[in-house]
Amino acid sequence: MQLGDGDGFVRCACGNRHWGLHGAAGLLLSDPGRGVLLQRRAWWTHHGRTWALPGGAVRSGESPEEAAARETEEETAVPRDAVRVRASATVDHGTWRYTTVLATVRERVRAHVANAESTDLRWVPPEEVAGYPLHRDFAAAWPELRAQLDRELVVVVDAANVVGSRPDGWWRDRAAAAARLRDRLGGLVRSGVCASDVALPLGPHWSWWPRVVLVVEGHARGTEPSEHVEVVPAEQDGDTAVVVTARAARAARPDDHVVVVTADRGLRERVRGTATEIVGPATLWDLLDRS
Repeated sequence: MQLGDGDGFVRCACGNRHWGLHGAAGLLLSDPGRGVLLQRRAWWTHHGRTWALPGGAVRSGESPEEAAARETEEETAVPRDAVRVRASATVDHGTWRYTTVLATVRERVRAHVANAESTDLRWVPPEEVAGYPLHRDFAAAWPELRAQLDRELVVVVDAANVVGSRPDGWWRDRAAAAARLRDRLGGLVRSGVCASDVALPLGPHWSWWPRVVLVVEGHARGTEPSEHVEVVPAEQDGDTAVVVTARAARAARPDDHVVVVTADRGLRERVRGTATEIVGPATLWDLLDRS
């Protein structure tokens, strides 16, 4: 086991000892066909002989998401690039924090015990997880985590409405303005968003790495998609394209969180039964300015 600069115990303000000088993180990895990946901790580890998530101490300069993926690769041989992070939930004690990173596999992976920290790995159907002798903290967190398992945040952006809400000269070149918005949205995909910032009723301890769909119309219809942002050119009017896009997202994955960004009153009414939440351009611009 290779030691990192985060390895060590912290005496927490809650009165317990926790592993990770800079906090710790675990990966709740899901394969829709097999379940979630659980690790049986070796007897000599903290809370040994219980089942929990692959993970460990966060190193300095490392995000919890990076730490969870790294530790999982070290412990289970699941490659980091085979994992797609969707969300995270953080328990913050003030002097120490633990982040559960929810992710899905990009492809079928073969996990096996790769170091001495675990004695077994299993893909467990979600409905069977509670029947295992779980690490006490994972057992307490599991009901909330299970409720968000395999869910995704889909953000559908009414480009014309968002661009038009900020008087920065967009009218001189609407296509260029849409491209700038697309690029800034890509930064949001990389950095993630706090659930409360997009009105999701999950609390500020939840963050999401969204799928972003930018709906463009008129002179901006030629906007190309980017690595992180999908682009939907409106065949007719932009409002109808936003409605169709939101409905398609909901139909394809009914449990996902679908957030529509627009200030248009008529459009807001049309998507009200489809969208999980509706936020205005000011909310999105604030997120972009902070990302």
